This record gives sequence, C-alpha cells and structure tokens, in this order.
Amino acid sequence: MYPEICHVGPLSIRSYGLMLIISVFAGIYYVYRQARNDRHDFGRLFILAYIMVFGGVLGARLFYVLFHLGEFTGNWLDVINPFHEDRIGISGLNLYGGVIVAVAGSLLYIRLKNMPVLATFDLFAPTLGLGLFFTRIGCFLNGCCFGTPTDLPWGLSFPIGSIPAAVFGLAPLHPAQLYSSLYGLILFVFLHYRLKRKLFDGQVIGLLFMVEAIFRYAIEYVRYYEKAMHISILGMHPTYNHLISIALFGLGLAIYLRGYKLIRARRGEART
Repeated sequence: MYPEICHVGPLSIRSYGLMLIISVFAGIYYVYRQARNDRHDFGRLFILAYIMVFGGVLGARLFYVLFHLGEFTGNWLDVINPFHEDRIGISGLNLYGGVIVAVAGSLLYIRLKNMPVLATFDLFAPTLGLGLFFTRIGCFLNGCCFGTPTDLPWGLSFPIGSIPAAVFGLAPLHPAQLYSSLYGLILFVFLHYRLKRKLFDGQVIGLLFMVEAIFRYAIEYVRYYEKAMHISILGMHPTYNHLISIALFGLGLAIYLRGYKLIRARRGEART
C-alpha cells in the first residue's frame, strides 16, 4: 500500500491523485485517436471531455456530502474540498454522483452545439472503463474503497495504520479495488470493440449503463460501506448505489430497445 508515491519538495504526490490524472489524459487521448480516425471535430470533443471531468468531480463531491451531512457540521469549508476524508480516512467522493452530473453537463453542451447525442456518448463510453482501470488501482494503493472480510485464498490484509485496518484490523479482505480495476479494463476492451461494430447510435452507451449497473450491484456485496450508505426497504438493506444501479440498468435497456426498434422500422420500410 503506497498512499504517497513520492515528494517533490514540499509537494506530496499521492497515488490516487496520480492515477486520476493518468486516467483523464488516457481518456482524452483515446477520444483524440477516435476523432482523428473518424474525422470528428476534436475541438468540441476536447471541451466536452473537460466538462465531463470537472462535472464528474463536482457531482462526486456533491453526492458524498448529501449522504454524509453529519460530517460537515464542524467545518462547512470541507464541503467544497474534494480531498477531504472522513473520520477513518475514506475519500469524500461518490462515483455515481460524478456520472450523473457529468452526463447532465455534457448533455447540455451537446444540445447547445447541436451535436448528435447518442453518437457522442458512444464515443466517450469506453473511456469510463479506462478511468475505472486506473483510478481503482489508485484506490488500492491509497487503501480506500476496500472490501469486506473473506476466507477466499486471495483475500488481502492491510497494514496497521491503514484505512482498512482501522475498520477490520488484520482480517483478510476482498480486494474490491482490484476487482473493479480488472473489470474496468475488460469493460474498455469490450466497449471499444462494440464501438467499431455498433448497429445503431446509442448501442455502446446503452451497453455501458447495463453492464456497469450489473457489476456495481454485485460488487456492493463485497465492498465496505458505513451504515449511512444503507437504507431499509421491506426488510432489506441495500445501499444507495444499489438503487442507482437499478435505475441505470433501466436507462441503458431503454436506450438499447429504442435502437433495435428503429432498426426494425428501417428494415420494414426497406422491404416495402
């Protein structure tokens, strides 16, 4: 575990921050390559990429604050600090909050510039896999976003003084961060393949929403969350991310079914 990579004078280079920056540049480079190959206007896509990045950070922070209001009664300035950590050192960001705000901001820009909505989101969809691949490695090095205890042979114990040890001691835990990182890499390869062979605009982003929803719903069962992230429904105790996953899957399915409906309609018109 290496929460700090090195020091440059008084500046500390933290592993999560470094991986986050790498993921941003990797995503932008991917979009640049696709834009060049398909002769898209990279200027607009470049601006859109930054809207997604900053919207993602803003939304991730906003959703974390909404679910942890009790932590900010002492110092409300921490609300606007995305690097604030809670009492046991867990980073104050929420992935799905970032996705929601990034998509909303991007949609507004796309509408203003009269860009094709679904085709544009298809182009960016694989970059989420890249982002997960790099940032979850950063989470592992930082010791955040850790899993629950396990008896499986690949369970990992974190050292005393780390965030997971503050919660579970030296008990072997699911390496939830590495599960997510590997998933992100597989997701990127899968979506990149589909982008080159898509049957209709919206197919790639629809697949992203559905696959991500299924994975996130499943991994919630082996990832640690404080009680504030759980709610009670009919005797069950899902996390807020479970509910968002269900909504995300529904959205992806709706986009996918709409695309196939358009294809069938076009085929019917061609036959007549």
